[in-house]
Amino acid sequence: MKQATNTIVMIRPVKFRMNEQTAVNNYYQENKSIVDANTKAQQEFDAFVGILKGVGVNVLVIDDDPKNDTPDSIFPNNWISFHENGDVGLYPMFAVNRRRERRPEILDYIESLGFEIKNIIDYTAAEADEVFLEGTGSLVLDRSNKKAYCALSPRANEELLIEFCEDFEYTPVIFTAYQTFNGDRLPIYHTNVMMGVGETFVIVCLDCIDDKKERKNLVSHLKNDGKEVITITEQQVDSFAGNVLQVVGSQEKRYLVMSSSAYNSLTKDQIAKIERHCELLHSDLTTIETLGGGSARCMMAEVFLPEK
Repeated sequence: MKQATNTIVMIRPVKFRMNEQTAVNNYYQENKSIVDANTKAQQEFDAFVGILKGVGVNVLVIDDDPKNDTPDSIFPNNWISFHENGDVGLYPMFAVNRRRERRPEILDYIESLGFEIKNIIDYTAAEADEVFLEGTGSLVLDRSNKKAYCALSPRANEELLIEFCEDFEYTPVIFTAYQTFNGDRLPIYHTNVMMGVGETFVIVCLDCIDDKKERKNLVSHLKNDGKEVITITEQQVDSFAGNVLQVVGSQEKRYLVMSSSAYNSLTKDQIAKIERHCELLHSDLTTIETLGGGSARCMMAEVFLPEK
């Protein structure tokens, strides 16, 4: 199974703003007044797409639908995942206004490009029971080793995680990751904020995992699978240094994609460690990070589907 892909889906925003419904447990969002926030987010989005396309990543850009009023549509990886066997996962979302991001025509469009969808595994009925698992935000997948890393939170339910692992034949690796907010240790809303798994390495903030047994278990899984563990600090997590994704460019070249704030938070030593595995790519996503509380990885839904 491939861990990195050349094809990603990105949704261009039309009504980007701070989503008050997600701010209740996404402590990375800042309630700042940014003039022309949607225009700035679109500019950041377009520049980011340009950087990805510039190295040969196949970016499928789909415009958001303004009638849905979906301020977080720029983060599609939370509601959908695409898999090598032709399966697609659809996920239950915590915020009611994010549920409108799931648009059937997006699947139709991807099929029209020659990708094959064999089976849709739909977990969205869990929303009726206030149970959530927000795609590859909640699940950091090691696709090659069939492991699903998951930090439990109000948006990542353990029972639903187990169900996902049974359906997709993954081994769950479960822990809780915390951040300090107003002096309290609170669960981080998405796993992919504090860790990203590449083919031969992982970026992770072990300091977010307060339970020593959980931390030890996580490290042991990563090392047993031959990953170099590159650690980041909680301050770097605040700069979205954990919200990263490895992608494949032209001529099979590998890149680790992140925001400029993430890149600028890294030490020379950390950059050197990452560059032993692949090249770094970064783009300025300040508006998107500030109001959206998500970063580069959240904006990319990877496509691993077979081609017809």
